[in-house]
Amino acid sequence: MKLIVTCEHGGNRIPKTYEKYFKGYKSILNSHRGYDLGAFDAFETLKTLADFSLYSDVSRLLIELNRSLHHPNLYSEFSKNIPKKDKQVLIQFHYLGYRNQIENTIRNWILNDETVLHLSVHSFTPVLDNSERNCDIGLLYDPKKRAEKSFCLNYKNELKTLKPNLIVRFNYPYLGNADGFTTYLRKQFSKNYIGIELEINQKYSVKNKIDSMLKTNMFTALKAINN
Repeated sequence: MKLIVTCEHGGNRIPKTYEKYFKGYKSILNSHRGYDLGAFDAFETLKTLADFSLYSDVSRLLIELNRSLHHPNLYSEFSKNIPKKDKQVLIQFHYLGYRNQIENTIRNWILNDETVLHLSVHSFTPVLDNSERNCDIGLLYDPKKRAEKSFCLNYKNELKTLKPNLIVRFNYPYLGNADGFTTYLRKQFSKNYIGIELEINQKYSVKNKIDSMLKTNMFTALKAINN
């Protein structure tokens, strides 16, 4: 099995061309809205197991790499008024430039009769709309995909063996079959593609670094399954 590890929300960088649209909103860019706190750090640990890895450090508030082109939240309230010609540049060089690398890699492997496991690394804010999210790690998958469910069950078991009190939930805090990159890729590859979103609670992130023991556990559990 070939392993791809990606991180769509690894940073909050705004290219100079678009900085004027975010003037005065640095605090929002630095919040969970601007990027997935700690996700890049976890990605850096897990990518050492991967056959291919890729991340983006451009803020999701410029263009959302984890949404389809037709999604109403592809652009944020800050970027939705960017001129159409500049949006086309964003789509071509940032959005498709990122996603096509991953899609083409998967396609080449599947054409060579490989099965591909794609782990997309994210994080989530512990409290949203005054509601605490009761989860340490969320594993998002399509319930109709037997291989995805099997991976999540095995990964959860490995994680719980290493840390029994860890709260691991399926399709929480988001649904695994909602609009997203893995959902798109499942439509492109009906066979031999296993797409999982790994969601880490940002309470484990301090100064954009994930708790070292949790990182070790995620790494060890993934290595045990992928061997």
